Amino acid sequence: MNEYSWLIKREFWENRAIWILPAVIGMALTLGALFGKVEIDVTPSPDQVRTLGGTVLFGFGVTFFGVMNLYSTWYLLECLYADRKDRSILFWKSLPISDAKTVLAKLFTGVLVIPLVYFIAADISTLLIAFIVSVRARSTLAYGLWQSDLWLQLQALWIYLIVTTAIWYLPFVGYLLVISAWAKRAVILWSIVPPLAAYLLERWFFGTHWVGTLLVQRAFDYRSVAFHGTSDPYAWGGNVTAAGLIPAPQSVWRLLDPLEFVSRPATWMGLLVGVALIMGAIQLRLRVSET
Repeated sequence: MNEYSWLIKREFWENRAIWILPAVIGMALTLGALFGKVEIDVTPSPDQVRTLGGTVLFGFGVTFFGVMNLYSTWYLLECLYADRKDRSILFWKSLPISDAKTVLAKLFTGVLVIPLVYFIAADISTLLIAFIVSVRARSTLAYGLWQSDLWLQLQALWIYLIVTTAIWYLPFVGYLLVISAWAKRAVILWSIVPPLAAYLLERWFFGTHWVGTLLVQRAFDYRSVAFHGTSDPYAWGGNVTAAGLIPAPQSVWRLLDPLEFVSRPATWMGLLVGVALIMGAIQLRLRVSET
């Protein structure tokens, strides 16, 4: 366990963007609340205040979660490749740490540690923003940001997202690690070429699109598997903003669907595929030391 802790600290040392990027986002949002306009021209009703506060808090979470997904993808694709690119792999392999532990530490960092860092940054930022708005804005508007039940629901939503996305997208995670451990250059290009080639070859030789359908389903079916009523925000008691894009989660408990998630065969099949790909990444890294 101490080795894994040390390996994860190493990732923070070598990849400072893990904590710098969410800190920058948090500071930008905080400065927006500090110097931006926070007043509203009409007096909202209590329900409107609650909806507005929920939408603001949820919007902040969406911002952090979206950036986190992009950075985690880049990190997983780069983490094993970077060791070979700068030849630091020779130093790390001289230490009494197995390749399996190294790969698993990077996996754990990419799918759990980075999301948790963004989760903490989002919480700290929203607390600061709520305090700033409470000082600057009228009490009715500030009240919308201090709702203990909504805060609790958003914490549960973050944790649920971290756990379920780590499981559902494990095949993609394993694939990115395989590419990172194998490609000698242009990791982004090599991450695109194999699935694209498989799709095109299947279409040309068999006239089917099984590969494309499988990838699309895995990429976009997560919401329908992990949540109730995702096609209609009003089905779970949410309210949609004027832009019609961000639903205010008035009842996250009605939105989460963990039983459906764990009962789907696709969840466990994807988990097995992901584990197999991760084992492949470990073997590829091991072969680097043998060549």
